[in-house]
Amino acid sequence: MKKILFFLVILICSESFGQYPPKKVGDAIEYIYKKTKDTDLKLWVFNPRNHKIKDKKPVIVFFFGGGYRGGSPDQFAEHAKYFSQRGMVTILADYRVSSRHDVKVINSISDGKTSIKWIKENADLLGVDKNRIVASGGSAGGHLAASTALLSQYDDSEEKNNKFNSIPSALILFNPGLNSTRERWIKDQNRIDREGTNDYISISPYHNLKNDSPSTIIFHGTADKTVPFSHAEAFTKKSKEFGNECTLYAYENKEHGFFNFGRDNNGPFVDTVKRADEFLISLGYLSPMPTVKIK
Repeated sequence: MKKILFFLVILICSESFGQYPPKKVGDAIEYIYKKTKDTDLKLWVFNPRNHKIKDKKPVIVFFFGGGYRGGSPDQFAEHAKYFSQRGMVTILADYRVSSRHDVKVINSISDGKTSIKWIKENADLLGVDKNRIVASGGSAGGHLAASTALLSQYDDSEEKNNKFNSIPSALILFNPGLNSTRERWIKDQNRIDREGTNDYISISPYHNLKNDSPSTIIFHGTADKTVPFSHAEAFTKKSKEFGNECTLYAYENKEHGFFNFGRDNNGPFVDTVKRADEFLISLGYLSPMPTVKIK
């Protein structure tokens, strides 16, 4: 993989990435991708400079974390701005969570899958290549991104765009939840009610890995007490056994959420963005570029 000279000029914002509705969407174009009885779910689209519909750019969609209880699309605003400067169409996706919409995890998964299918259906409107969609996210959002690729259930049966599948072409995952284990369900019976199913395998990306799963890169801290690092190791090992491309970057002594903008003087943020950039170059989605500024 080519080594790139990488500079990030970062302007730290006092605004929290946890605000909802999101406040850091700036000049993003807003689309409603799904209407429910409770809310209209939106996508915020950041276009590269001088973007034209005919360009058919690769696209990356970010899903926020928050344990499926809360969180905000703002979490990945700086990631979205960076990769749009690099030449991709970038999207911040909203989805329903329990604290705001009184839904189960399976409903959140359904929303995530619908968002990918909506992007495919509206590829001409967005000026993107429906065959080059990257799903990304952190924590629960990482689980959601992986679920769009690997879970066969929980598509919305009422949506109009079921002629498209929700499978992206690649995954970029930040300390994602990947393995729902039987042991955890036995210890925590409330999980069944919260997640909306008693079939833990059906919502576990690890248990649904197969041949031809999307190319994947994972960033995970070894000191993560929320999502065990061992889960990322097991997922990576199993994915490779299926013949898939899957790379895990271990961040020693880093805890959950280490990668977020504003943490540890942005050292982990810069490093994970750099490695994600290199991953996208290797896929042919980005061309090498020596200097990029994030403001």
